[in-house]
Amino acid sequence: MNKTIKIYIVFLVLLLVGIVYIDVSRPKPINWSLTYGIKDKTPFGMYVLNEEAPALFGQKVNRITQTAYEYFEPKYDYDSLVNTYTIRGTILSISDQYLIDDESTQELLYFAQHGNKVFISSKSFPQKLMDSLKFNYSSKFLGLGKDSIFTMLANPHLGNKKYDISVGAGNSYFEKIDTLSTTVLGYHGNTKEKLVNFIKVPYGKGEFYLHTQPTVFTNYHLLKGNNSEYAAKTLSYTDGEIFWLLKNQTGEIVSNSPMRYILSQPALKTAWYIFLLGMLTFFIFNAKRKQRIVPIIKPLENTTVDFTKTIGNLYFQEGNHDNIIEKKIIYFLEKIRTDYLLDTTVLDENFEKKLQQKSGKKPEDIRRVVHLINQRRKSYHQSIESDLIALNTAIEKILSKEKNSQES
Repeated sequence: MNKTIKIYIVFLVLLLVGIVYIDVSRPKPINWSLTYGIKDKTPFGMYVLNEEAPALFGQKVNRITQTAYEYFEPKYDYDSLVNTYTIRGTILSISDQYLIDDESTQELLYFAQHGNKVFISSKSFPQKLMDSLKFNYSSKFLGLGKDSIFTMLANPHLGNKKYDISVGAGNSYFEKIDTLSTTVLGYHGNTKEKLVNFIKVPYGKGEFYLHTQPTVFTNYHLLKGNNSEYAAKTLSYTDGEIFWLLKNQTGEIVSNSPMRYILSQPALKTAWYIFLLGMLTFFIFNAKRKQRIVPIIKPLENTTVDFTKTIGNLYFQEGNHDNIIEKKIIYFLEKIRTDYLLDTTVLDENFEKKLQQKSGKKPEDIRRVVHLINQRRKSYHQSIESDLIALNTAIEKILSKEKNSQES
C-alpha cells in the first residue's frame, strides 16, 4: 500500500468520524410528515391515539391490517335466514387521503346497510361514496391573515367550544349534502366564515360518519391544550366493537430493497452516501494503471544465414570446388525427396519425367541438372570454378519458386 492510498484512507476515516460526531451532537429535526402511523411518535403520527384507544372507546379495538373486503366479507353469514354479519360495531378509518380500494368501499356500504356504523376521517372521499351517500366536498383555504383556524361541534349537548387546529389543518369541507337525511355534526373555519366538516349520513339500517379534519387525531393536537376533548367528543359517535382499518391508511410505500433500513435512517443514509462518494474518489485517482516499466528486450538474431554464408565463403576462398559441388548435389536430392517424394537412387529418363510432372519445370532444365549430376558422379578429374557455377545455376532453376509450364 503506497503513501497516497494511506492518505486517502486516513482522510475518509476522519471525515466519517467528523460527520458522525456532528450528526450525534446536533438536535434531531422534527419530522412534520403526515404519516398517521399508529407507531409514529412524530407530530402527525397517531401513537397517542393508539395507546389511549381502549380507554377512549371503552370497547374492544380490533386493529385490521387486511383490506376491509378481506376482513369483513368472510364474516357475512350467507347460510342463516337473516343474512347478516356475524360481528357488529363501528368501522374506523383515519388517514390524510382516502386510500381504501373500491371492493372494500363497497364492503363498507354493505356493513353499514346491515345496521352498523362507519366512521371515516379524511381530506378526500371517493366518487362511489359521494354517489351512494349523496354529498359532495370541496376545498377552501382558510389560513389568510392572522385568524386561527378552529373546529367545533354542532351538537349543543357536547358544548360549542372552539378548538384551535391551525397547525396541519385541512381545507376540505362538505359543499353539498342531502339536507333531508344528512345531519351536520360539526364545522371548521375562522372568524369570517364557517364550513361544514363533520356529517352523519344514514345508510340502510346503519350510519356513516364523515369527517374532513383527520389531523385532530394526531399526536400534536391530542397533546395540545384541550384538543383531546374535541377528539373524544367526535369519536363518541362510534358504538360497539371498533374495527380500525390500518392497511394503506398512512399512504406509506414500503420498499422491497435490501437497503431500505439503511436508507430509512438519516445517519446510516448519510454514511452510505459518503462511503459511495469516497469509493468513487478513490477509483478516480487510481484509475490510471500503475506498473513497473517493462524493459525492451531485443529478439535473438537468426545467425543461421550468416553462418551459412561464412562457411560458403570459406569453402570458396579455399578453392575446394569438389566439396561444394558434392554438398550442393546432396542438398538438391534431399530437397527433391522431401518436396516431391521421389526416389533419387537412379537418375534416368523415368526420374526426369516424374520430376517434370510434379514440379512443372521445363524438361530441358530438368535434363540439364540430371546430366550434370550424372556427369559429376562419373568424372574423376578435379572440378573447376566453371563446373560449380554451371551446376549451381541448373539447380537454382529447378528449386526456384516460379513454375514453368511445359510447352505443348
